[in-house]
Amino acid sequence: MEFDAFRAGVEPGGLINRTEIRLLVCYILRSIRQPISGQLIQELFHYEGLANYFEVGQAIQDLTEQGNIRPADGDADAYEITDAGCAIVETLQRDLPVTVREKAVKSAIKLLTRLRRERENKVEITKAERGYCISCSVMDRGAELMTIRLMVADEMQAQTVKNIFLDDPSAIYTGVVELMTHDEMPYEPEEISF
Repeated sequence: MEFDAFRAGVEPGGLINRTEIRLLVCYILRSIRQPISGQLIQELFHYEGLANYFEVGQAIQDLTEQGNIRPADGDADAYEITDAGCAIVETLQRDLPVTVREKAVKSAIKLLTRLRRERENKVEITKAERGYCISCSVMDRGAELMTIRLMVADEMQAQTVKNIFLDDPSAIYTGVVELMTHDEMPYEPEEISF
C-alpha cells in the first residue's frame, strides 16, 4: 500500500494513506449516525493520533466533492454520510485495521457525549477577589436540578473542576443526592410492641 499522506502527529498504527483516511471519515459518520462538524472530525483524528490534521481536512473536502459525504441540513459545517459513502464503507471497511476503527468510533462517541453534556448543563467560572468561583448546574430539559458553587485557588483548578463535572454530571448529581438523603439513623429506634 502506498504511503502518501503527511505523517506529522500520527502515532504508530495511525493512517498515512489518503484513501484509508477518507474511508475512516466515512466509517465514523456511518457508525455514529449523526452529523458532526468537520472541525470535530479533524480534532478527533489529531488528538487520537489517527491521521494528520491537514490530511483529514483534505479528505473531508475530497469526500464532499465526490458525493460521499454532504453538509447536513441546517448546519453548514456539519457533515453526514450519503448512500454512496455508506456503500463504500460496506465494501472497504475491512481494509482499515480493527483497532483504528474501534478507537475512532469510541473517541467520536465520547466526544459527542461530552458536547451534549456541555449543551445540556451549565458551568460558569468567574474571577473572585480570592481565586475563582465555579458554578456547576445539572439541568433536565431546561430545569435546574442542582447547582454546586465552589471557590478554588486558581483558573487551572476551576478548569479541572469543570472538566470533571462535564465528564459525568449525572454521577455527581446522584452522589450528592445519596449523600444528602442517606438513610442512616443517628439513634436507635424504640421497640414497638403490639
